[in-house]
Amino acid sequence: MHRDRSGSHMRCVTDHAGGGIQSPVGPPGATAARQAAQAWRRQFAADASHELRTPVAGLRVELEEALMHPEQTDLRELVTRALKSVNRLESIVSDLLTLARVQAVKTEECEDFDLSELVGREVLRRSDRLPVRLQLMSGVIVRAVPLQIVRVLTALLDNAQQHATYGVRVEVDDDDGHAELVVIDDGEGVAEADRERIFEQFTRTDSARSRDRGGSGLGLAIAREIALAHRGSLDVRETASGGACFTLRLPSWPDRGGKAAGLGQDAGERPPARPR
Repeated sequence: MHRDRSGSHMRCVTDHAGGGIQSPVGPPGATAARQAAQAWRRQFAADASHELRTPVAGLRVELEEALMHPEQTDLRELVTRALKSVNRLESIVSDLLTLARVQAVKTEECEDFDLSELVGREVLRRSDRLPVRLQLMSGVIVRAVPLQIVRVLTALLDNAQQHATYGVRVEVDDDDGHAELVVIDDGEGVAEADRERIFEQFTRTDSARSRDRGGSGLGLAIAREIALAHRGSLDVRETASGGACFTLRLPSWPDRGGKAAGLGQDAGERPPARPR
């Protein structure tokens, strides 16, 4: 038993095999949390390594085949396939770096802004395959990192466009002191058993909701981390007609006289065929 300078007891564990002394043992709860964090890091490293190895392995096979049989190789076709693998690698690495950065939001990076203005501006910049119908309330002020909120919106819109049948609806509202950004699609929805799993890194589900085709598989995981870093939440539920409804909730800044605006405004040429 050892005693620190303050007089409190510090329990140590002896390493009988080596005769050395290990680091002090903390409270059971802290030990369990530390072990869980270590297990998460190991699993994440293993998953990330797997995701990175897949395009690397494909690229290696392509190049080795070309080297062994140059006379049978179409150079243009080879370079095109190789670039696809490189693009996937870049996407995974970029998203891994983003995931590492967003887990702690710095106060000096935050700004006060109207969430509806940001959403409306970003939607109009996009060229989507299906129309996006906007229902935005002006004056919904949040204090956040604008680029990170744009990243959440982009992930949700990309996901909705991938799974929608006729169109997508985006809403911004204020609900009991929280700003809400809602993205709704009229696709197949998300099975109840998968509604948390799709926010995990590299998770694959039957509907592939967690993986944009050709993407890194980290879009929704990053979006959830951004929400948590801003003291908010990101969840998904089923709509009355069976589609998916993703809701980002953020603490709203002091009310500045918001009012409904932009109702029924289309970012595309036609509204969704089955509005909710």
